[in-house]
Amino acid sequence: MTAAAAERPFYYKKTIIVGFGFLGISIIWPIFNQYIPIFLQAGNPAFEGSADVRGFGLGPALALFIMTWDNLINVFVQPWVGAKSDQTWNRFGRRKPWILLGVPIALVGFILIPFAQTAVAIAAFILITNFGMALFRSPTVAWLGDLYEPENRSKANGIINLMGGVGGLLAFFGGGALFEYFSAIDPELGRMAPFIGGGILLLAAALVALLGVREPEKVRAEAEPDDPGVLANLQTVWRNPDKSGLLVLLGILLWFMAFNALEAGLSSFAVFTLDISPGTASIYAGSITISFILFAVPAGLIGTKYGRRQAIRIGLTGLTVLLFVGYFLIQGAVTFIAILVLAGIFWACVNVNSLPLVYDHGDERRIGAYTGLYYFSSQLAAVLGPTLGGVVVDTLGSDYRWLFLFSAVFMGLAWIVIQRMRPA
Repeated sequence: MTAAAAERPFYYKKTIIVGFGFLGISIIWPIFNQYIPIFLQAGNPAFEGSADVRGFGLGPALALFIMTWDNLINVFVQPWVGAKSDQTWNRFGRRKPWILLGVPIALVGFILIPFAQTAVAIAAFILITNFGMALFRSPTVAWLGDLYEPENRSKANGIINLMGGVGGLLAFFGGGALFEYFSAIDPELGRMAPFIGGGILLLAAALVALLGVREPEKVRAEAEPDDPGVLANLQTVWRNPDKSGLLVLLGILLWFMAFNALEAGLSSFAVFTLDISPGTASIYAGSITISFILFAVPAGLIGTKYGRRQAIRIGLTGLTVLLFVGYFLIQGAVTFIAILVLAGIFWACVNVNSLPLVYDHGDERRIGAYTGLYYFSSQLAAVLGPTLGGVVVDTLGSDYRWLFLFSAVFMGLAWIVIQRMRPA
């Protein structure tokens, strides 16, 4: 970094505007994860009478696999896009061209999902949605590295994740309310409403970020000209005598496997195990987002003061214990909400400090490439976690309660990995 960069002040207002990009991203996934598993599984005899919605009658393993198979492409698309955005510069900017390209594609696929009449069609629309998201997610998140100095990244990411939490809250509560209200008029309208509403909010949030964020032109001279690709980037991390960067990526893989498995199966657990309606289940699931929002900024400040590694270890410890206890404790709505509220607090400690920890062990000249490696691990986790979790549920009597133990095990493994890395 240049001396001028080192003197760059921290602006809260600017960070909130940057956060609108992540807010838009965060609106899509809760709706995606809450309703699509229900659509895929409703009608399965194992869940008879648990959900009054039109579905395709699939089993848990196949349903959660359909939720994740498209991420196999994203494992490579998002790292490639992140690295390419390091070298992109035109009249729209450096990261913005990718946002302008990806948002319309994601919107089309997302809004078409509830209109699907077959499992094949819904899988195709899931693919379109995720391809569009893959084109702009890494560049949007890479603004954290472009616009903030290392010492400010946990603090900035706390605010950005707070904005993402607001997006999640709008998705959980707004989507749930829309589903319940329009389902009372017509079940098909209820099916469509959360997706149409979420699409409108994504577009509005993306426009705020595109118009409000000013990308620093000076980074053009700081970026490396060559794009070695995701595999070459992984080899660089692998060959580094200091294995801390590799351990960070492995830790991200493990804790996102745990979180994504639970997130993908949360609505199914609420609907098929606790017998809660889909719209109400979405509203209850918003409990984790409320506590995440409230603790996102404090989590960033903890990472800034005590170190990102220490903050993540605290979060992983809490989540491991909490998810293990949740397997036995959750018997109804009250205990369900209580566990989710506590989980949101500990997850904030982990999630807010994850990407800044990657940058700590990366290359400041290639922020997009290392953002891509972060998404390589997290997207691979998005494939492995729900798929393996679905197999566990299928094998153990279609009981989604097992996902809590599954996730506790992988959170514990992530703690062991982070314990072995050196502090940055």
